[in-house]
Amino acid sequence: MSYRTVRRAGPGGGSAGGRLVMALILAMIAIGSYMCSAQENPVTGESQRVNISPNQEIALGLQAAPELIQQFGGADSNLQAQQLVDEVGLKLLQSSPELINSPWEWEFTLLADDQTINAFALPGGQIFITRALLRLLEHEDELAGVLGHEIGHVVDRHGAQQMAKQQLTQGLSGAAVMAAYDPNNPASAQSAAVVQLIGQMVNMKYGRDDELESDDYGVKYMLNAGYNPCYLMTVMQKLGQASEGNRPPEFFSSHPNPENRIQKIGESIQRYAPGMSCNAR
Repeated sequence: MSYRTVRRAGPGGGSAGGRLVMALILAMIAIGSYMCSAQENPVTGESQRVNISPNQEIALGLQAAPELIQQFGGADSNLQAQQLVDEVGLKLLQSSPELINSPWEWEFTLLADDQTINAFALPGGQIFITRALLRLLEHEDELAGVLGHEIGHVVDRHGAQQMAKQQLTQGLSGAAVMAAYDPNNPASAQSAAVVQLIGQMVNMKYGRDDELESDDYGVKYMLNAGYNPCYLMTVMQKLGQASEGNRPPEFFSSHPNPENRIQKIGESIQRYAPGMSCNAR
């Protein structure tokens, strides 16, 4: 006859109760880290839950940009089109002192992808627009609306805020990656994980409030630069029409389009330029 010894797990062993306690402790640490991560936005002055510095944002964006550019077919070889994107972006920046004086390192890149209708921004000031989206635009003011919207995402640090939320859901693993990252040493341990995290941001779905805030910034920066902000409404209408085809714009996939978005843009226009009419363009 054989005997089997049953080892009972104590309170600190592998019991379900012990694992639950450990899970609760880790959850409390993650939540506490998130709640204590408030920083003051260097442009807007508002308090935000962001747990990386502006310098880290810039370093992360610069590190991730080359790989993302390749994902969209590389930089567009049409130098005239790239020059237009640069000129419009620079005009928006130079017309708003808060942008020129911000810590962000701005760069505008036209991507060669002629199938994916999209524009996006990385933390720190890297802004991209695909050839497919640029081809859809018929007026310089429409391009200004798209770039102004993306500038808004950078200024309000929406990407960094989303990263903080991701780290909250991932617990200590995400926090450890960011804690180990040295902006002065891109080749630091775990930097590959950081690049992967940034890469996921291209497909990140911003919240409704983030999109409306960026639209509002777009209106403001367009007006400052002398562009007609009504064309931002035109962009939304065109993207809405394009979404009826077989390949809807990726711009809407990563930039949710609430039903009242055009209406909100109109409200922003009236707030910054009371009495402006968008009926005669």
